[in-house]
Amino acid sequence: MKTIYIVRHAKSSWKYEGVEDIDRPLKERGINDAHLMSKYLAQKIDRPDVFISSVANRALHTGVIFCRNFNYPFSNLQIKKELYSFSDGYLVKTVKALDDSFSSAIIFSHDHGINTFVNKFGSKPIAHVTTCGVIGIRFDEKHWKNIKKGSTILVEFPKNLK
Repeated sequence: MKTIYIVRHAKSSWKYEGVEDIDRPLKERGINDAHLMSKYLAQKIDRPDVFISSVANRALHTGVIFCRNFNYPFSNLQIKKELYSFSDGYLVKTVKALDDSFSSAIIFSHDHGINTFVNKFGSKPIAHVTTCGVIGIRFDEKHWKNIKKGSTILVEFPKNLK
């Protein structure tokens, strides 16, 4: 069995003029939601074997907060430039390239790629993954490269915990 948790980065700020998209920081609400979701999930699921984040500041900051609340070493957080993409192509490639020694992984990425991924690979249609939303999908496979349709085992959004 393989389990993937996909996290859309927390709410980011558009308040800084001249800041490139990749460098946009989290808003205070985003920081609070990331703590809320990660503390909740740390009580609900086993700690994933590997944490992987897009290089974008907002995704990386979300990932760091999750690392902290899951007691996962920051130095082990993998950062993938390719995940700073708004299609599911690099997300699929990242998941299918995971080391088979990992039975679970958590990935911090972006809107459109996540929505496409969770609907293509999950068993439950999801109209829109909100900021800091987490979707868990379990695959009955031994090898990440062979994943196809899995079972959606978790759909959680910050608004459901407030």
